[in-house]
Amino acid sequence: MIHLYGIPNCDTVKKARVWLDGQGLAYAFHDYKKEGADPAKLERWADRVGWEVLLNRRGTTFRKLDEAAKADIDRARAIALMVEHPSLIKRPVAVHEDGERILVGFSQSEWENAWG
Repeated sequence: MIHLYGIPNCDTVKKARVWLDGQGLAYAFHDYKKEGADPAKLERWADRVGWEVLLNRRGTTFRKLDEAAKADIDRARAIALMVEHPSLIKRPVAVHEDGERILVGFSQSEWENAWG
Protein backbone atom coordinates (compact mmCIF):
# COMPACT_ATOMS: atom_id res chain seq x y z
CA MET A 1 0.00 0.00 0.00
CA ILE A 2 1.19 3.45 -0.95
CA HIS A 3 0.10 6.60 0.86
CA LEU A 4 -0.20 9.49 -1.58
CA TYR A 5 -0.28 13.03 -0.21
CA GLY A 6 -1.33 16.05 -2.18
CA ILE A 7 -4.14 18.21 -3.50
CA PRO A 8 -6.68 16.55 -5.82
CA ASN A 9 -6.78 19.32 -8.45
CA CYS A 10 -2.97 19.46 -8.81
CA ASP A 11 -1.96 18.31 -12.31
CA THR A 12 1.08 16.42 -11.02
CA VAL A 13 -1.03 14.61 -8.44
CA LYS A 14 -3.51 13.72 -11.18
CA LYS A 15 -0.68 12.26 -13.30
CA ALA A 16 0.58 10.24 -10.34
CA ARG A 17 -2.88 8.87 -9.60
CA VAL A 18 -3.43 7.90 -13.24
CA TRP A 19 -0.05 6.14 -13.25
CA LEU A 20 -0.79 4.28 -9.99
CA ASP A 21 -4.22 3.23 -11.29
CA GLY A 22 -2.66 2.10 -14.57
CA GLN A 23 -0.16 -0.05 -12.69
CA GLY A 24 -2.90 -1.53 -10.51
CA LEU A 25 -1.16 -0.30 -7.37
CA ALA A 26 -3.28 0.25 -4.26
CA TYR A 27 -2.96 3.62 -2.61
CA ALA A 28 -4.67 5.78 -0.02
CA PHE A 29 -4.99 9.45 -0.94
CA HIS A 30 -4.52 12.10 1.74
CA ASP A 31 -5.93 15.47 0.72
CA TYR A 32 -4.01 18.33 2.34
CA LYS A 33 -6.94 20.68 1.78
CA LYS A 34 -9.24 18.49 3.88
CA GLU A 35 -6.80 16.78 6.26
CA GLY A 36 -4.01 19.32 6.61
CA ALA A 37 -0.35 18.43 6.92
CA ASP A 38 0.93 16.41 9.87
CA PRO A 39 4.03 18.06 11.39
CA ALA A 40 5.39 14.70 12.60
CA LYS A 41 5.20 13.26 9.08
CA LEU A 42 6.88 16.35 7.63
CA GLU A 43 9.67 15.93 10.20
CA ARG A 44 10.18 12.27 9.19
CA TRP A 45 10.08 13.10 5.49
CA ALA A 46 12.55 15.94 5.99
CA ASP A 47 14.88 13.50 7.76
CA ARG A 48 14.66 11.12 4.79
CA VAL A 49 14.63 13.41 1.74
CA GLY A 50 15.57 16.85 3.10
CA TRP A 51 13.30 19.80 3.82
CA GLU A 52 14.63 21.57 0.72
CA VAL A 53 13.14 18.82 -1.46
CA LEU A 54 9.76 19.07 0.29
CA LEU A 55 9.41 22.85 0.13
CA ASN A 56 7.82 24.03 -3.11
CA ARG A 57 9.45 27.39 -3.79
CA ARG A 58 8.11 27.56 -7.37
CA GLY A 59 4.41 27.75 -6.59
CA THR A 60 2.07 30.66 -6.17
CA THR A 61 1.73 30.10 -2.43
CA PHE A 62 5.45 30.61 -1.86
CA ARG A 63 5.59 33.67 -4.10
CA LYS A 64 2.67 35.22 -2.19
CA LEU A 65 4.42 34.90 1.19
CA ASP A 66 5.76 38.17 2.52
CA GLU A 67 9.50 38.67 2.29
CA ALA A 68 9.97 38.23 6.05
CA ALA A 69 8.41 34.74 5.89
CA LYS A 70 10.71 33.78 3.00
CA ALA A 71 13.88 35.18 4.55
CA ASP A 72 16.35 32.86 6.27
CA ILE A 73 14.27 29.71 5.90
CA ASP A 74 15.73 26.79 7.78
CA ARG A 75 14.35 23.32 8.47
CA ALA A 76 12.16 24.33 11.41
CA ARG A 77 10.76 27.40 9.64
CA ALA A 78 10.13 25.43 6.44
CA ILE A 79 8.19 22.75 8.30
CA ALA A 80 6.16 25.35 10.19
CA LEU A 81 5.32 27.08 6.89
CA MET A 82 4.32 23.78 5.27
CA VAL A 83 2.02 22.96 8.19
CA GLU A 84 0.45 26.42 7.98
CA HIS A 85 0.25 26.35 4.16
CA PRO A 86 0.12 22.74 2.88
CA SER A 87 0.27 24.05 -0.69
CA LEU A 88 3.95 24.73 0.04
CA ILE A 89 4.63 20.99 0.07
CA LYS A 90 5.91 19.73 -3.26
CA ARG A 91 3.37 17.32 -4.70
CA PRO A 92 2.76 14.55 -4.58
CA VAL A 93 4.54 12.84 -1.72
CA ALA A 94 4.29 9.07 -2.07
CA VAL A 95 5.21 6.89 0.89
CA HIS A 96 5.29 3.11 0.90
CA GLU A 97 3.57 1.66 3.96
CA ASP A 98 6.97 0.44 5.24
CA GLY A 99 8.01 4.11 5.44
CA GLU A 100 11.29 3.34 3.70
CA ARG A 101 10.41 4.49 0.18
CA ILE A 102 9.47 8.15 -0.13
CA LEU A 103 9.15 9.90 -3.46
CA VAL A 104 8.53 13.63 -3.82
CA GLY A 105 7.05 14.86 -7.08
CA PHE A 106 6.16 12.65 -10.00
CA SER A 107 8.74 11.24 -12.38
CA GLN A 108 7.50 8.18 -14.23
CA SER A 109 10.97 6.61 -14.40
CA GLU A 110 11.58 7.11 -10.67
CA TRP A 111 8.17 5.72 -9.85
CA GLU A 112 8.71 2.70 -12.11
CA ASN A 113 11.98 1.99 -10.30
CA ALA A 114 10.40 2.38 -6.88
CA TRP A 115 6.97 0.83 -7.32
CA GLY A 116 7.13 -1.08 -10.61
